[in-house]
Amino acid sequence: MADFDDSLLEDTAVLERVPSLRRLAEAGARVRIETGQTDLTGLADLGDRYRPRAVIASGPESRLIRAVLEPHCPVPFVAWPAHVLPAWVGALDLVIVLTGLTYDADVSNTIAEASRRGARVIVTCPIGSPVAEQAAGRNTTVVGTRTADPLAAAIVLLDALYRVGLGPAVLPSRVADAMDAVATACSPYADISVNPAKDLAIALADDLPLVWGGTVLAARASRRIAEAFRDASGRPALAADASDLVPVMQGAKQRDPFADPFDTFADDRGTTLIVLDDASGDRVAAKTRAWLQVTADEHDVRVRSIRHDEGNDVERYVCLLQQGLFGAAYLAVGLGRGDRMAG
Repeated sequence: MADFDDSLLEDTAVLERVPSLRRLAEAGARVRIETGQTDLTGLADLGDRYRPRAVIASGPESRLIRAVLEPHCPVPFVAWPAHVLPAWVGALDLVIVLTGLTYDADVSNTIAEASRRGARVIVTCPIGSPVAEQAAGRNTTVVGTRTADPLAAAIVLLDALYRVGLGPAVLPSRVADAMDAVATACSPYADISVNPAKDLAIALADDLPLVWGGTVLAARASRRIAEAFRDASGRPALAADASDLVPVMQGAKQRDPFADPFDTFADDRGTTLIVLDDASGDRVAAKTRAWLQVTADEHDVRVRSIRHDEGNDVERYVCLLQQGLFGAAYLAVGLGRGDRMAG
């Protein structure tokens, strides 16, 4: 088991060279770049004059878009796992294709097939790319992106869908401000004593993380965060429903308070439950969270909460997600794996 060096979390010379920390700090700026320069005039005829039978989205962050839209969208919404259209898609439907690649044969084929069937198509892709050129057509609107950030592109698209009556208000400027607030709180220059992400990394130094979110969006964030923990540590990390996490906690190894911390051969790895709390007020989520807390107390499982209770659904989502990703980046630094985290 790799030793965790918490002194690295206070070494600004080391932290300034970690690309993942820099990219996380710039998340709000990328949202502003996309929203400030994206041309949405091609969507002017959507809305009251065009109401699709259904909306189908494919590509990165399509499931995020579904999670945000489903409670509000006046028509059925489907997040398709691959760049392939369901057989039932036709002229009455809206197809959304998201890609960060400048060229993707599957994307081009999907756009061509949607156009052949007469569907209305919205494509988010790098501006001026071959994908953008190939997508141009009478029934296609190209939303050109500039930052290669799937999350920023998804926020722009969510704002566009709100403007045409297919989703809730997103307010990208407020989402960007929320990201900036997390970046400030989790800054490499913020001391461990006040930095929630550094504190989270220390808590997970020797532990296996279990991540749970009680709402659809919090659950979406939990999967992204667990993936980041796996990349950061090279160890397992699980995001799942409570019914799947409880048996894992019940079988967790009990911590030995008398274990020698300098015994390099001892397996003192415990389990920590990370609860993502977006203050939704959902009664089922609250009862489930209480069940998890009781189980954790009974089986010597530490519990850490990441909470954000302000703003709209997307603001709360990005705050939970960004804080968890910052925690993963600091975990990688402490384990000497900071250079392996993508920028």
